[in-house]
Amino acid sequence: MLKRVLLGSVLAPVLVAAMPALALADMASDVKAVNDGWAHISYEVKGSSTQTKALDNLAKQAATVVARYPGKAEPLVWQGIIVSEQANRANFFHKLGLATRARDILEKAYAIDPRAADGGAAMSLGVLYFKVPGSPLAWGDDAKAGKLLKQALAEDPDGLDANYFYGDYLLDQGDKAGAKAHLQKALRAPHDAARPVWDAGRRREVMALLAKAG
Repeated sequence: MLKRVLLGSVLAPVLVAAMPALALADMASDVKAVNDGWAHISYEVKGSSTQTKALDNLAKQAATVVARYPGKAEPLVWQGIIVSEQANRANFFHKLGLATRARDILEKAYAIDPRAADGGAAMSLGVLYFKVPGSPLAWGDDAKAGKLLKQALAEDPDGLDANYFYGDYLLDQGDKAGAKAHLQKALRAPHDAARPVWDAGRRREVMALLAKAG
């Protein structure tokens, strides 16, 4: 009996110490499920109405993950991305409201940890700020977008997404040479075997944007 009591005394702090690591592992798995769901909808699901319904369900899943890990930036980043995608596919009357909600979620993630998800909050905010119309129609801001996208690029200088979105921004600003340089760098990013649907889909988007840049 004494051995069992002593064993319990020894194991208790070990188990307690392991709990944060287990929680982080669970969070990473839950966030990846949302990430993979987004990639599946974006690159594999056909039909806009089917995509919209799937995104609505994924948005609920993302909100559940955020509630499960309060105060963590990564779940918020992906919730913001999903809501941003909903805005992108919404009709005219709902676009701005969803885009504003996505901005608010991403700003919350950015306030918690601007470096989380390889600068994902900064990158996604930057995309919103240059895709959403500016004043007087809405709150888009090209200067703020450029600053955020550069910050994301500094966090992940060789990344596929970071270079793709900065290249997209530069092309929008009329800098074709700069855009092509970053888009070509995006294609040189290492392939991500853990996210094959996203990896292949994003590379197709990079090549399409390169063709547009001429």
